[in-house]
Amino acid sequence: MRFYPTIFLLLAGLLQLQACSMFKGDPTENWTAKDFYEEASRALYSGEFESAIKNLETLEARFPFDPYAKQAQLDIAYSYYKFDEPDAAISAADRFMRLHPRDPNIDYVYYLKGLVNFKRGTGILDGWFPRDQAEHETETLLNSFNDFSTLVRRYPDSKYAGDAYQRMIYLRNELAQHEISVAEYYLSRKAWMGAANRARIVIERYEQSIWRKRALEIQVIAYRELGLEDLAADTQRILDLNQDVASNLVNFDSELEKPPKSSWYKFW
Repeated sequence: MRFYPTIFLLLAGLLQLQACSMFKGDPTENWTAKDFYEEASRALYSGEFESAIKNLETLEARFPFDPYAKQAQLDIAYSYYKFDEPDAAISAADRFMRLHPRDPNIDYVYYLKGLVNFKRGTGILDGWFPRDQAEHETETLLNSFNDFSTLVRRYPDSKYAGDAYQRMIYLRNELAQHEISVAEYYLSRKAWMGAANRARIVIERYEQSIWRKRALEIQVIAYRELGLEDLAADTQRILDLNQDVASNLVNFDSELEKPPKSSWYKFW
């Protein structure tokens, strides 16, 4: 019986230590908005995107009216983009635009949305097994094109406009290639009218694409098979005058992807 008090004290001590570990205080409890932002920035540019997102979202939740919170909203969208969470990135970008429609960085938000859809769907195996983007869903290509187009139209002097325009050229060719692929399929099935109609889409919507010449060739073939000799002859004359368009321009400026800092940041 004389050992019971000793055992009891040991057990009580162990329970107390366990309780202390369970209810240990939050190490970020006394952090300022700046502390959260600096830690998030370190994680972001070290490739620790999940950690960056966590700190940025905590910053915004704890300090919703701090200037860092607004910057955090912009960085959250970029972090989700880098973390390969396109839907979350688009949602965060749209939220920033709703909250700050007149922010001087809105041009970047359009640019970022364009980038998200531009790269959406690419996976880790693409480096070894490249995929033809035009063979896949075209909706994201159109969304990307539209976001870049909005940027170029509304903010022609933006530093992002030049790169956005180059990506629009690339996307236009990708979208045209999709239509050509469908037209080629119709040719293989001897669906001449379907082939001619798909080729017309390329000529009307993507006139400056590198696929215009092939679209004209498909129309000539289809019209001849349909017995529409006058249309075939007219299209052949246009084809004879057609000049080749420069190939896709793929030298994009990836340095522009990083979110800009708000004007107050350098003085904070």
